[in-house]
Amino acid sequence: MNEPVAPSGGGGFVRLRLDVAYDGAGFSGWARQPGLRTVQGLLEDALAKQPPGRSVVKSVVVAGRTDAGVHAHGQVVHVDVEPFSPGESGRVPAGERGVPDLERMCARWNRILPGDVRVLGARLAPDGFDARFSALRRHYRYQVSDAPWGADPLRRGDTLAWNRPLDVDRMNRGAQELLGLNDFAAFCKQREGATTVRELQRFDWRRVDQNLVVAQVSADAFCHSMVRSLVGALLMVGDGRREPSWAVEILAAGVRTSAVAPPHGLALVGVDYPDDEHLAARAARIRAVRTLP
Repeated sequence: MNEPVAPSGGGGFVRLRLDVAYDGAGFSGWARQPGLRTVQGLLEDALAKQPPGRSVVKSVVVAGRTDAGVHAHGQVVHVDVEPFSPGESGRVPAGERGVPDLERMCARWNRILPGDVRVLGARLAPDGFDARFSALRRHYRYQVSDAPWGADPLRRGDTLAWNRPLDVDRMNRGAQELLGLNDFAAFCKQREGATTVRELQRFDWRRVDQNLVVAQVSADAFCHSMVRSLVGALLMVGDGRREPSWAVEILAAGVRTSAVAPPHGLALVGVDYPDDEHLAARAARIRAVRTLP
């Protein structure tokens, strides 16, 4: 369902890249669902009301679907549109390749959208760009307060309150054993026909201040609930209920863990892409289902 109309916006269409941020508290996740408030649903509705071309083609394609309650500061999507002809009457002044002034279009979309989702920017996508399949890696952040009184009242919407002191050194020892290319079935809510092989490239914890602990998690891709499951397991290591080796033992066993952290502490903070000339090759390679060697 996330396949683009044309691999690089071909067939007379123009592909746009949109950078998006949202507060996940009021959403039932990213993906459009009948009768539910979702980020994709609101964004596509805004594009339909104020199209950046003659029409919006199919649905937007996202770099990383987020679960209900998860935030994003660096989400990336693409959309294929039928372009305007330069100087078309009654429209925003057209720019390069028949695309209207995208800065002004962003302002119009944000007037339509509610305050908990914003289009931060829009631009013409380079040839071969695919928001999902061209991505090199996604970066997530998870925030936890282990203060005895809970989270700061001003941060309770994006920070988990943990009622036990956390040992960051223990958490980092456990996290480092999970790095690399592995089958993360034990940390994923599996979907039929989907692979759970991922390359975890970064997973570390640091104490930002006396009461705030932050995890940085990066991978080439994540399967459903993977970050929250990783975080949940390491929180139990950090508070002393489990040994640092517990997480890698779960990984090896391949049995789904029930230690899943709540969604509100998690945010997608960035997506990396290769140089323009390597975008199409990256997308072609990532479309193949991965297995372990």
